[in-house]
Amino acid sequence: MKINVQGLETYYEEYGPTDKPTILVLPGWMAKASIYRSIAETLAGDYHVILVDMPGFKGDTPEPPEAWDLDGFIDFTVAFIGNMKIDVLTLMGHSFGGRIIIKMMNRRELPFKVERIVLIDAAGIRRELSEKAIRKQKLFKLAKRFMNEKQIERYKETHGSADYRAASPLMRECMVKAINEDLTPLLPGVEPETLLIWGTADTATPIADGELMEKTMPNAGLARIEGAGHFSFVDSPVVFGNILKSYFKIG
Repeated sequence: MKINVQGLETYYEEYGPTDKPTILVLPGWMAKASIYRSIAETLAGDYHVILVDMPGFKGDTPEPPEAWDLDGFIDFTVAFIGNMKIDVLTLMGHSFGGRIIIKMMNRRELPFKVERIVLIDAAGIRRELSEKAIRKQKLFKLAKRFMNEKQIERYKETHGSADYRAASPLMRECMVKAINEDLTPLLPGVEPETLLIWGTADTATPIADGELMEKTMPNAGLARIEGAGHFSFVDSPVVFGNILKSYFKIG
């Protein structure tokens, strides 16, 4: 299904009865809504679950009209919820989706009520760079003085992360703007009851990030999935599903 949000034909999927409590699932960076269908199917008997393709991610929603920072994606999410006419909901976010939720919950007023939050291997904690990364960064800054724009972009394509290399030029700008913000100071502002689900083998957002969130958010609890990585719901679907069923009191 599609709905127009801020001029963008936005793709989304719905599961479960519409008269049940709503859960909106926000995806990780460049992740399609379809990746989260197993989560929706676990909850659909008792909840109305919505999956959404974010603008410019590898789904069926087009790129934003310009390079958005994190607030641009938050504004889009707020508009989507409004256009769907949702007044009360649970927010669930994986990785970058968690980043959106953390900063969104620090806004003074939202046109809807967030009852609960589920963060899955969430992003938002900026860690100090290793000595190797710092040296690499300094060398690049020095080399840039002697490089033209094409050479600089070629260097980034060669040495950048897999996510950066796979993105279009516009989404690369979005990525640089959106993921460099450290949300650690905002964690105390996430006031609704929050379930943190984390893979202990996550290397993208380490378990230490989840532990910090549990300590810093006022109403958070952490569920660890041993041996699972950044996509803990894919790596350990049975354990992940049982955690959701227990938390949401399903069957």
